[in-house]
Amino acid sequence: MRSTTAGKRPIRLWAVALWLMVWQAASWAVGQEILLASPFAVLIRLGELMQEASFWRAILFSFVRIVSGFLLALSAGCLLAAAASFCGPIRDLLEPLLLTVKSVPVASFVILCLIWIPSRNLSVFISFLMVLPIVYTNLLEGIRSTDPQLLEMAELFGVPPLRRVRYIYLSQVLPYLRSAVTVSLGLCWKAGAAAEVIGIPKGSIGEHLYQAKIYLDTPDLFAWTVVILLVSLLFERLFLFGLHLLLQTIERM
Repeated sequence: MRSTTAGKRPIRLWAVALWLMVWQAASWAVGQEILLASPFAVLIRLGELMQEASFWRAILFSFVRIVSGFLLALSAGCLLAAAASFCGPIRDLLEPLLLTVKSVPVASFVILCLIWIPSRNLSVFISFLMVLPIVYTNLLEGIRSTDPQLLEMAELFGVPPLRRVRYIYLSQVLPYLRSAVTVSLGLCWKAGAAAEVIGIPKGSIGEHLYQAKIYLDTPDLFAWTVVILLVSLLFERLFLFGLHLLLQTIERM
């Protein structure tokens, strides 16, 4: 079985350093922190924020809700893809709904959902909506691309359904699942943060971003943006590593 981490190119430190220098040079060229804060100013502000309890509470608030939306979408996407692969009417029924979700702008969903959903739970639903089509589409494609000869052999030798899932479908679908997770994790954080900026739930990262925009506090704005980036990357690495360990455990069973 392929590793979930195979093919994942690491981020090169020299590339990060180069872009930081470009950022610093652009900040010097602009000459106004209110328009473009320097990396040094953002780092100082980030250090100040880390000393505040509200900083960690905001991260926890947004993390729990955005990750909950992601996990719910991952579970629903897997179940719906499995059902749609074996039942054409289910696939036909879901197709226009998921196409609509993929096409409608995030802001439209956020504004519409604010009518029915409390702002503090808005990021859960928006993250769910953005991730579901990606997981469903990738997994459905993975299931449908399963080698028919392997399925015929399993049918010929009377392999039980659970063994077929473990030894045939799982190995075929794994690359598609990893791709779906990698793409959707970044998207769910972007969509979740955007939902919080519009809904402004108290104590969220989105509220701090909104306040930074209102008061033209550019270092604060950049600092919270860096927080979103770092938390998203950290969760992606941990989740993919956990998925890799889980699949290794299944292989040894």
